[in-house]
Amino acid sequence: MTPPTTTLPSGDELPMVGIGTWDIDGDTVRDSVRAGLDAGYGHVDTAEGYRNESEIGDALADYDREDVFLTSKVLAKNLDYESVLDSCRQSLERLGTDYLDLYLIHWPNPAISLRETLNAMATLHEEGKVKNVGVSNFSAYQLSCAQHVSDVPIAVNQIEYHPWNTQDDVVEHCRETDTVVEAAAPLGRTEVFEDETVQEIAEDYEKSPPQIILKWAVENDVVVLPKSSSPDHVRSNLDLFEWSLDEEDKERIGAIEREKVVYDFPARDWSGDTYGISE
Repeated sequence: MTPPTTTLPSGDELPMVGIGTWDIDGDTVRDSVRAGLDAGYGHVDTAEGYRNESEIGDALADYDREDVFLTSKVLAKNLDYESVLDSCRQSLERLGTDYLDLYLIHWPNPAISLRETLNAMATLHEEGKVKNVGVSNFSAYQLSCAQHVSDVPIAVNQIEYHPWNTQDDVVEHCRETDTVVEAAAPLGRTEVFEDETVQEIAEDYEKSPPQIILKWAVENDVVVLPKSSSPDHVRSNLDLFEWSLDEEDKERIGAIEREKVVYDFPARDWSGDTYGISE
């Protein structure tokens, strides 16, 4: 089954469900990507920080490149002008492609000029190496600044989004500025499976908790990027489009009172591999 799409400012169509690839590599990620593309996903999300681009490139070599919407991300430590260009070049080489459909700033980095980063993104766009530019893990404040200084539309903000962390202020700003919201960790790193409301609704619909959570997000016009090391789970995560949630059940999920962050914590390890900021 082919998932529906949402339209980016460029006119490109972004599939509403993508194959997430964080924290999987080797044959596991190759098999996951192949299972997803064979099932009809048409959308793969990776990053230089995931360290699996070469394996994903191996899998993509078996498919028509034009049939795959491919996203990668540049690490926060590599956001100066020349490093952005170099990171993109290396990602393209590892992925075995001439262009990315979407290139994201993986994390904001206050130690490097955002204008400098976005100037590099604009250069990549002009050169045809990147069709669309976006950000990831940006607050509404940070996204507003990026939109103010970017010469290329900010097409996407990929954020932590699931029933325990809906980031309403960020989503509202994205809606107001025609920025597509993508859900990283849409399943709350599996923790949300334990939620009683989700479990009750899953039982009512004879669906799995992941399917209920993903369906809820998609019906909220949020692109989801579920990750699984199991090809069977990859295929089942796409089974979202021949049924719908009642409005009452959508509201029940949206009203879940528990709030929990699974990865986008306020404090950062600024010296770690993601940021690499020395004192």
